[in-house]
Amino acid sequence: MEQNMFIRILNSEMELATGCTEPGAVALTAAEAGQALRKAGVDKAEEITVNASINIIKNAMSAGIPGTDYEGMDYAAAIGALGGDPVYLLEVMNHVPRETVEAAAALVKAGKVRVNVAQVPQKLYIEVIAKGGGHTGRAIVRDLHTNVVLVEQDGVATLDKQDTDTAAAGDSDVVSPEQIASFLTVRSIWDYCTKELDPMNDPIDIIRSAVKVNSVISDEGLSKEYGLAIGRNLDLNCRKGLMTRDLTTNSMIAAAAGADARMAGAPVSVVANSGSGNQGITATMPVVAAAHWLDIDEPTMLRAVTLSNLIAIRIKSKFGRLSNLCGATVAGTGAACGITYLLGGGYHEICCAIQNMVGNVTGMVCDGAKADCALKISTCVNAACQAAAMGTRGVRVQSTDGIVEENVERTLDNFAILSTHGTSDSVILDLMLNKEHAPDAE
Repeated sequence: MEQNMFIRILNSEMELATGCTEPGAVALTAAEAGQALRKAGVDKAEEITVNASINIIKNAMSAGIPGTDYEGMDYAAAIGALGGDPVYLLEVMNHVPRETVEAAAALVKAGKVRVNVAQVPQKLYIEVIAKGGGHTGRAIVRDLHTNVVLVEQDGVATLDKQDTDTAAAGDSDVVSPEQIASFLTVRSIWDYCTKELDPMNDPIDIIRSAVKVNSVISDEGLSKEYGLAIGRNLDLNCRKGLMTRDLTTNSMIAAAAGADARMAGAPVSVVANSGSGNQGITATMPVVAAAHWLDIDEPTMLRAVTLSNLIAIRIKSKFGRLSNLCGATVAGTGAACGITYLLGGGYHEICCAIQNMVGNVTGMVCDGAKADCALKISTCVNAACQAAAMGTRGVRVQSTDGIVEENVERTLDNFAILSTHGTSDSVILDLMLNKEHAPDAE
């Protein structure tokens, strides 16, 4: 039964997406609103209003739209409303004809798409209202990027799950953050990945997809000058002799190149982690690159990738889907664990790696999804490799320092508190002054 829960969590928190997740969610919401409008007999929306939470706007305003030269949530909303089919979820923009994309762009340029800040308590909230021909379609996505809670046609609800718990909304595959937080621990993840998991036969198809799909977008990022071309230039620095090609640099290249392509809107899919494609890339590609460098066999590599992604999911369950802190720090912590395992580390050593990551990259802010996400990812991957190397030797940031505690679960909870309560001096000092000194169970 417990093994099934690990699989459920992986399938719930990892999914296929194209482009930045937030514009994808905006396009999905708009597709629901546009479909409601078409069911009322209107072929094309004439004006669109998007009301979204601050975190959604921050992450969507500068992200590239897959397969186009456009960026931003106004274009995503227009594309979704005019030609999106909600059945494609976060890949909805992949299936819109080019002529419809251009018609959507014309709507934006004509000033017919408005974006407003929604005054709501949720960090993940999108409402799209599409109007045309005297009719109105309206849709709301909330809490999760694909969680459609309301669809209305001319003010009459055709779907209303606003009062339904996310995990009980009719989709048995959805596992709520609360369920994940109560089930996953670093110890249980370690035991599952190293003792219970049969990587070549168990149904971890989403992990195999993450390795395959995220490797493709990494290669794509190396093939062209996407965005700031962080991965491509790291690779060039190695070829010029400015940097050493080693496990760390190869891991940085693999992750950053994927983010370069994704943030620039390359029409290539990614397997996301906890609602973020960049986190999916960061939790997967450094581990894959390290495994290749170390000539690790496939079963061990799959165990390490599963370990990395589950650690990231465990942290995110309390950290929040969207945050003022950078999600690459979370996924990088997962990668540090996966790499530590590949280097021969055990449970104690991955705990050391986690303590090192929290002592290092905590506090990196999220200032939106954009090209320089690849730069932050390369920094976090560099830190992950250093944390893993230290952890493998049993070296860790001590519980006397900062927000790090003796117990790794307490350290991760402190990390999450900074995400949910902010990084003010008073919050940090409160964590520093109220530590528990219970050690990890070995």
